[in-house]
Amino acid sequence: MEIGVVFPQTELGGDRGALRAFGEAASDLGYRHLAAYDHVLGGDPSVHGELGGPYTIADTFHEPLVMFAHLAGFTDLGFATSILIGPQRQTVLLAKQAAEVDILSNGRLRLGLGIGWNRVEYEALGVRFADRAAILEEQVGVLRQLWTQESVTMEGRFHRITAAGLAPPPLQRPIPIWIGAWAPAALRRVGRIADGWFPQVRPGGGLSEALETIAEGAREVGRDPATIAFEGRVEYASRDLDRMAVHAGRWREAGASHLSVNTMAAGCDGVGDHIAALEAMAGVLL
Repeated sequence: MEIGVVFPQTELGGDRGALRAFGEAASDLGYRHLAAYDHVLGGDPSVHGELGGPYTIADTFHEPLVMFAHLAGFTDLGFATSILIGPQRQTVLLAKQAAEVDILSNGRLRLGLGIGWNRVEYEALGVRFADRAAILEEQVGVLRQLWTQESVTMEGRFHRITAAGLAPPPLQRPIPIWIGAWAPAALRRVGRIADGWFPQVRPGGGLSEALETIAEGAREVGRDPATIAFEGRVEYASRDLDRMAVHAGRWREAGASHLSVNTMAAGCDGVGDHIAALEAMAGVLL
């Protein structure tokens, strides 16, 4: 089970030095990957009221692929978007950016995608919120064609490409596509089209049932469910290292291929506290 870290997006703000210090510390401590999730825009609750999700205009987010390209210049980490809201982005441009990060990280990118919840963000990016699931379904196939074929010609509901291709291609052909999902329809989508899954449930807390729903989706299209990887998460918030080790063991027993440790919402005061948390967890997990 590969163990990495979650970048504390909302707690380190736009501090370039903190980003570098956190990335270097994770790499030096022996963590294998860095995961980050995504919001391009936050809505203003004083205007919109309840936004439907936990983040607002006040929450900070580095753009993950740009951030990964920066970190790849001075660490040996792999990277995972967990998740990036794919349907908001032009698919061809996303394919190009992901290919570049894959090259710069020596073939160690997992592109995690999801459909998101923020209507305000979709409106600002010019994409119909109601189309997001259908766009993602088509988008995954388009990405894989662009990463594996020199010249692509295709026409779908949302995409049209005529005899065009990416150069240089990514090192991974194709880059693994993971999906973040929790609703039954989204879990079946994981089974049909994804290489991996970012769960929002835990061992003993709905994981087995969710994996069976994914397996149903896989079997619908003739896929072996065992080929679909998934990643667990261990939270530092309790500050109980023995408990964290137990939780990591449960993910390992459940068959997780990856595990990320999360230092957010643990009362860390600045990057130094986050790094100290990584050091403490490394002592029991690595």
